Amino acid sequence: MHPPGADTVLLRHGDVNTKSNTVKRYMEGILVENLEALLDDREVPGDVEQRWNRPLIHTTEDDVEAALQTATDAFGVVSASACRRVEPEPEAIYEVLVEAAREHYDGGTFAVDARRAEKDLPFTSEDIARGGGTAIWEAVEEHGTFDPEVDLDDPDITFGVEVHDDVAFVYLESVDGPGGLPLGSQAPMVALVSGGIDSPVAAYEIMKRGSRVIPVYVDLGDYGGPDHEARAMETVATLSQYAPNFDTSVYRVPGGETVALLAETMEEGRMLSLRRFFYRIAEQIAEHTNASGIVTGEAIGQKSSQTGQNFAATSRVTDLPIHRPLLTWDKQDIVARAREIGTYDDSTINAGCNRIAPDRAETNAQLERLLDVEPDDLLERAEVAAREATLIEIGG
Repeated sequence: MHPPGADTVLLRHGDVNTKSNTVKRYMEGILVENLEALLDDREVPGDVEQRWNRPLIHTTEDDVEAALQTATDAFGVVSASACRRVEPEPEAIYEVLVEAAREHYDGGTFAVDARRAEKDLPFTSEDIARGGGTAIWEAVEEHGTFDPEVDLDDPDITFGVEVHDDVAFVYLESVDGPGGLPLGSQAPMVALVSGGIDSPVAAYEIMKRGSRVIPVYVDLGDYGGPDHEARAMETVATLSQYAPNFDTSVYRVPGGETVALLAETMEEGRMLSLRRFFYRIAEQIAEHTNASGIVTGEAIGQKSSQTGQNFAATSRVTDLPIHRPLLTWDKQDIVARAREIGTYDDSTINAGCNRIAPDRAETNAQLERLLDVEPDDLLERAEVAAREATLIEIGG
């Protein structure tokens, strides 16, 4: 729902505002580049303006909805509104509010939410809200179809106004974005992707905090299950749609031989040694790509291998930090986010790890005991496998 003649998308960011002016300007510049790439990738006409605190997308009335939906996929954007630009004068603002009311207000309660960006303007936010509300009320009464009603606490429709010293914006709704920080504003991370539900959501959450991901998929050989690799690649392809100006090629690492060895020779601690194998592979890829950490989709207690004690035992295989964005998430929340970002359908297949898991789960691992029972050359195998990785390009 947009005001008639809306041809601009007004963007709001959150955490970026907490930075120093120098860092804020830097991050806003990255956000503008990412917005331009998203618009270009989705063939949405629009020019992005790097405006302090409020980046804008200038487009056409016909394309403003597509531009709005594109903008709210950009990491760092907290919310966005399709709006009509007007002169920062009360009467000009009231005129557009009346036009918007005549087109969209068809009964129920309403409110005008007005804000000033600069405090030296010759009117207050309350002045604009009161004057705009009066203008809408009189226009509706004149029409005579129904009686207007104001509700400042929970209105059926809110008319938004934001006034700057050089321009004012009138809008009718704010659409939530992902929030976080602009992608590329933080160091890259290696993300272990499996084709399951959790790992692409974890990768998305790290992207939301500004780090591009370097996906790593370990081929499980005969234990990979049908279409296991294809599913993993599809989830990465979906993630790449949020980052068209970043390389999301996948490092495909051959691991089938080692996975089979673990399945054949280990009962106690098998899944933990498998995690150690994965982490060491990820560490090697990280060193090769100058990544600063490893990302996984693990959550405390979600699986028997994902207890706090087991994390302590397996994480020590690498000096790099292992980031677990979903550490405290419930499964239903992870599934909901997967549906929201579009990776769920490609993830709903039994992961190969289900076939690797032993009958008796290890929940309280001791590293010394694990080292006694796993293959002596496990970490060497991981390093060799990482060197044999092939790079698979993923289309945006």
